[in-house]
Amino acid sequence: MLFLPPLSLYLHIPWCMKKCPYCDFHAIALQREVSLKEYVKHLLMDLEHDIQLIASRTVNTLFIGGGTPSLLSASVMKSLLDGIRQRVSLAPNAEITMEANPGTVEADRFMSYQKAGINRISIGVQSFNQEQLFRLGRIHRPEDARYAARLAISLGLRNFNLDLMHGLPEQSLSGALNDIAQAIALKPPHVSWYQLTIEPNTLFASKPPILPNSDTLWDIYQNCNQVLTSAGYQQYEISAYAQPGFQCRHNLNYWRFGDYLGIGCAAHGKLSLPDGRVMRTIKTRSPYSYMQGNYLAKHYEVLPADLTLEYFMNRFRLMEACPRIEFTTFTGVSETTVRSALDQALTGNYITENITHWQITDKGRLFLNSLLELFI
Repeated sequence: MLFLPPLSLYLHIPWCMKKCPYCDFHAIALQREVSLKEYVKHLLMDLEHDIQLIASRTVNTLFIGGGTPSLLSASVMKSLLDGIRQRVSLAPNAEITMEANPGTVEADRFMSYQKAGINRISIGVQSFNQEQLFRLGRIHRPEDARYAARLAISLGLRNFNLDLMHGLPEQSLSGALNDIAQAIALKPPHVSWYQLTIEPNTLFASKPPILPNSDTLWDIYQNCNQVLTSAGYQQYEISAYAQPGFQCRHNLNYWRFGDYLGIGCAAHGKLSLPDGRVMRTIKTRSPYSYMQGNYLAKHYEVLPADLTLEYFMNRFRLMEACPRIEFTTFTGVSETTVRSALDQALTGNYITENITHWQITDKGRLFLNSLLELFI
């Protein structure tokens, strides 16, 4: 493989103040004896070990996720970002995002985060309804979310995101519309809008709440999508809307099948190698073991058949057309090997095709699982 895709860096902070009942991410309630400063030292050592995998490649985006990264003090965040810059080549215009929960947002700390290099924050609002926040196990109040958004504006951050969920327990159309209206009023350049799903190994899985029926969910999607679009937000991915020019570059790199180095507890990575192979890495889940220096849990080469499914699983989440040439460039697999599946997708009106691109249709987005099954 002569051409390597763009490279991103993801760092995982596993701790939060409280584990939410719907969360299936690797998040752990923070214990007093845990030293976040010590964990950051291990993040940098983990990165040091993996530098050989990326050689001198430039990192275009950096995303610090969790958990709750905003639990880190300003000084610890600065030491983390300084340590990253000492070890990898960050692009001059790199997008550097940090996730934050409204209940942990403080003005002085955020100004220090910005000085350290954070230029985009993703605020986990989920809902502006206090009752819904209680049901979701969130520790912040609606006014905390509004304060965090206004703080992002006052800091002059070019881009920030509000994370919202819909299809919440017993949520009505009016409730969902109210959440969207309050979000738009805060003028975020980017809105992530996810449907709540019940995931295995969560509290909601063992004690499921009553969720809206399919008709209500469809009404919520149609109406809220129209409101977001009318307000100038373009849907560029299944669960993401942005004002023109404010798409999340880090997430775009995921969906375009770019490379990413995963650092931290339970972090996943995907790296293309110069010889054409694609490797995935999975880091140790246990913070205790990780902070003993046991960083890598598993790494393996992705088989060509799996690469095909993974490529389309990511690429067809995007509204933009997919360049046909990138399929072979990024996977090393010839288009002829998936020609039968593509023809079935065309016949089923899941995609359209021209000389240079594939484009997922409205039907394809609505029945994405059926489309992807063709490539298994």
